Amino acid sequence: MNCTIVAAQSQLIREEIVDLESRLQDAKERLNSIEGAVAPFPSLPNEGPISASSHHFLFLLADSALPLGSFAFSSGLESYLAHTSPTPSFPHFLTLSLSSYASTNLPFVLAAHINPLDILALDDAQDATIMCPVARRASVAQGRALLSIWDRSFSPVASAASSPSSAVQALKVFSTILRSSSGSGTASELPPASAHIAPLFGAVACILGLSLKQTAYVFVLSHVKALLSAAVRAGRFGPYHAQKVLASLEVQAGIHEVLEREWGIRIEDAGQTVPVMDLWIGRHEMLYSRIFNS
Repeated sequence: MNCTIVAAQSQLIREEIVDLESRLQDAKERLNSIEGAVAPFPSLPNEGPISASSHHFLFLLADSALPLGSFAFSSGLESYLAHTSPTPSFPHFLTLSLSSYASTNLPFVLAAHINPLDILALDDAQDATIMCPVARRASVAQGRALLSIWDRSFSPVASAASSPSSAVQALKVFSTILRSSSGSGTASELPPASAHIAPLFGAVACILGLSLKQTAYVFVLSHVKALLSAAVRAGRFGPYHAQKVLASLEVQAGIHEVLEREWGIRIEDAGQTVPVMDLWIGRHEMLYSRIFNS
């Protein structure tokens, strides 16, 4: 009998709550209609160490204007156009390049995001996996540019926004090691740090509050944007067509496909899935005339 009474009372209270919420919502709507009130900007969810600012840095890292020097490289596109006959196909190259870039870089991005303290070991591991010296130079050039952006622009903000001090310190140590090793030693000695773009991007994105999925998507999307920019400057098509390709369902599906394929891949299993890509990138330096560094 007591259980029945309790259940009945609970039901009455629930009905009263529903009625009160309905009346409150109705009162708010009438107030807004009278005052013309604008709904306040919704608070951003806490998705990272610097919470609300993570969305801000998501847009910064996705911006084509981020000075990584990507405009100087074509990722093998210029060489592909020169060495492929009779009619080179940009969509075909984009598919191959997307697969190659994800398989060789994404595992290191994800690993560095999961544990930024491993940045030095991850950088060394990726340096051992890149067989093409031209591709290695491009990766290091962009990685060092990102590290400079971190040191000069992002680091002060992250330090003031309660980011993980251990991760920030790891990047600081990495930067110190890189500077101390530059220009020292003989040509036969391996440098203690190279500064490849993939692990650095993962570590920086983690500290700035981006989620793992956001980091992976922005990293791969940035490669697609760089390829389209190179295709425009190489005269394959105009900027409007480039935006059409970038917005296409095919590109979106391609990005999701490589993300799903590489999501659980360990860095020990990272490797080139498109061997001919290394040939195109490596033979770039043999072109008689060229407009890109690689």
